[in-house]
Amino acid sequence: MAIYLDVHPENPQPRTVARVVDLLRGDGLVAYPTDSCFALGCQLGNRDGLDRIREIRQLDSRHHFTLVCRDFAQLGQFVHINNAVFRSLKAATPGSYTFILPATKEVPRRLLHPRKKTVGVRIPDHPVAQALLAALGEPLVSSTLLLPGETEPMTQGWEIKERLDHAVDAVIDSGECGTLPTTVIDFSQDEPEIVRYGAGDPTRFE
Repeated sequence: MAIYLDVHPENPQPRTVARVVDLLRGDGLVAYPTDSCFALGCQLGNRDGLDRIREIRQLDSRHHFTLVCRDFAQLGQFVHINNAVFRSLKAATPGSYTFILPATKEVPRRLLHPRKKTVGVRIPDHPVAQALLAALGEPLVSSTLLLPGETEPMTQGWEIKERLDHAVDAVIDSGECGTLPTTVIDFSQDEPEIVRYGAGDPTRFE
């Protein structure tokens, strides 16, 4: 049964954040808020958590998982970025964007796109997500909390708790955080390609 945690949306309680981090370090899977919508997240080395995300969302091996990072220093450990791409990403973060980039050797193979060897990365602009990342000290492996057959992510923490009670270990609720997932831009080729239109303004990449 999932633990339900009510967290202040602007000033997350340190004790609650620490409790979530303990769960994550114990190979837990959590539903947490971001600046676009709720996401599922687990620790980088949590193989079981990754399998649970795949099962909840019914994802295939080609799905791009996202490493949700605290800042650019952390993001730069996991993807290769040239100067032009760096400038584009810097201007758009933190924010509701996911960037697909060639992965470094720091990224576990099971997270990579099987053919392209790429991974998604993002830096969220949400106090609760940032507090979790700061306390954890590493990225969260994440995927939008969009259930199979549905067109919009769930927005209510209580509804997530009700529907995923036996599938996740905790639901972190700080109020509604939107229904649009991130805008996804693929930077793995010569020209950026908008793969998904979402919460982030896409015009800067068109």
